[in-house]
Amino acid sequence: MTVSIQHRRSANRTLRIVCPNGHLGFAPIRTGSFEIGLRSDPDLVCADSGSCDIGPGPLGQDISSSPLAWQTHDLERMLLGARRLGVPMIIGSAGDTGANSRVDLFVRIIRELAEKHSLPSFRIGWFHSEVSKSLIEARMAAGETIVGLDGRAPLDSATLAATDRIVAVAGVHPYIALLDAGADVIIGGRSSDCAIFAAPAIRAGFPEALAYYYGKVLECSSFCAEPYGGKESVLGEITMEDVKVTALLPAQRCTIASVAGHAMYERATPYYEHVLGGCLDMSQCVYEQYDERTCRISGSRFVPTAELKVKLEGAGKVGERFVGMVGVRDPYTIAHIDEVIAWARTQVRERFGETGYELHYTVYGRDGVMGALEPLRHRPGHELCVVVQAIAPMKETAEEVCMTGLRQMFYARLPEVKGTAGGVAFALDEVLPASPAYRWTLNHAMRVDDPMALFQSGLFEVGV
Repeated sequence: MTVSIQHRRSANRTLRIVCPNGHLGFAPIRTGSFEIGLRSDPDLVCADSGSCDIGPGPLGQDISSSPLAWQTHDLERMLLGARRLGVPMIIGSAGDTGANSRVDLFVRIIRELAEKHSLPSFRIGWFHSEVSKSLIEARMAAGETIVGLDGRAPLDSATLAATDRIVAVAGVHPYIALLDAGADVIIGGRSSDCAIFAAPAIRAGFPEALAYYYGKVLECSSFCAEPYGGKESVLGEITMEDVKVTALLPAQRCTIASVAGHAMYERATPYYEHVLGGCLDMSQCVYEQYDERTCRISGSRFVPTAELKVKLEGAGKVGERFVGMVGVRDPYTIAHIDEVIAWARTQVRERFGETGYELHYTVYGRDGVMGALEPLRHRPGHELCVVVQAIAPMKETAEEVCMTGLRQMFYARLPEVKGTAGGVAFALDEVLPASPAYRWTLNHAMRVDDPMALFQSGLFEVGV
């Protein structure tokens, strides 16, 4: 195999992973940079396929947020590339949520792709991450506290009862076990993003501190490169002393700024990443420009925990939902938009009472994105878009509440208004059915004695 100069391995012992997509299936892999990665002598091809970013709805409904065609496209590109090279392929948090049905979906797609392309025999390993409410109920009944994360209260019976589906967030352990068992392709349930990449590195004997950083920097693929380019591939290399990450798209580069910035991305504190079994400490990391498109990182630390706690994510249904929109251009109405909304709310209360539904107004052009944190709230734009959402147990109620809450904005009576034409314009005459509304019910941690206790796995052979 020919390896280009900029992708040549370091002189010492290494493990190389190509990551083609920071969220497999969410938008299709860019195949050009992925093919460059496949020519760069990787030991594995790995990708994360799930995220809390999509909200609680897909987990609660047990669906994917990504189109099946996009998921199949990405799995096909990765599978054909990995089988061509004869290297393992790992997918974590399958199907956006990592729920059991999503793992089973991805396993089925791999089976179908193996048959479609008449691939030589290989072994698929998988594991499930769903946790039954009865197991948690039993633990709570025995007096165990399921602690809340990020300021949440400990789990109580009412919150658990309002939950439709729960997944546990796996660490490196099921991936290592399946690699040890000889899996060529692994489809994992809900997992810590960095564990997907850290697992093969830890299994190969690299330091945990570097392995978990390796996973952290690779899991979002080209998000650690500049200029921004979604769904491009990156190449990671770990040694006993450092981690290197290289942008594979020729127009991109991994720099000190882009990699350090990504390491601090999506976290309450910039330096720490918690996983099952410990915490990655990035506060002493050293970033160096290794070559034009490669950043070298050293100095990460890993602090094991005395007690094993697995994160639990749960979603529960709030109700059916309808959405409507109005545009506002009239300066007087913009200046009194809160009074317009208050009028509409009053009309809804008069018809439906105070309870049994939810009615939400989001004012884009004023504070629709940042809400109360918006520093320019009192300086709205010259035009606004108000999104109205109604949620109720029954679709018919949600639709009528939304219609009332929307149309009454047109009829709002404001002081000094003499005309009857209304001060808002309907983006659409009707309100639109939306996906049911769900909320995150569980963001908690539960003690386990065995890091594999909540994760059931299997292994079988497919192909010709």
